[in-house]
Amino acid sequence: MRPDGEETAAPAGTGRQPYSAGVQVAALIGFLVASLVVAALGGLASAANVTGWYATADKAPWSPPNGVFGPVWTVLYTAMAVAAWLVWRKRTNRTRPAMTVYVLQLVLNLAWTPAFFALYPALGTAALWLGLAIILALIAAVAFTVLYFGPISRTAGLLLLPYISWLVFAASLNWWAAAHN
Repeated sequence: MRPDGEETAAPAGTGRQPYSAGVQVAALIGFLVASLVVAALGGLASAANVTGWYATADKAPWSPPNGVFGPVWTVLYTAMAVAAWLVWRKRTNRTRPAMTVYVLQLVLNLAWTPAFFALYPALGTAALWLGLAIILALIAAVAFTVLYFGPISRTAGLLLLPYISWLVFAASLNWWAAAHN
């Protein structure tokens, strides 16, 4: 481990060579595409409902206008992809468990939108409470991801901190919706 807390790209004695520039660029594109797919699937689950039941729902007084969510999530998904790429390219003994936790948080991220938006017409308030449970699990998973990413790449860990902050904010909005609808 280097003095700045990050592990070196290929630990001595592992026999691992750094990835070529072409492989690294392709991987970065792959991580960005994976984030885009999660974002797009979430968008599909919420699109009809944002102007449907959610438009008339009792929302938290601190809820931002709907137009804020898209740009914020775009920045967060991009930061998540870059963070994962930074960890992936290090090729340390900790990379695989870190990437496993990253995938888990992506799955939870993907699960939240349909639970909160798409299930509400069928399940009512129960869907909103389910969404709250999922987003709380997501916050924990992202916190663990930061703890796994940080020792491998401090930058990667730091890139996820705005994500956690936004999730806590989103959880407060989710709680309000569940408690008041």
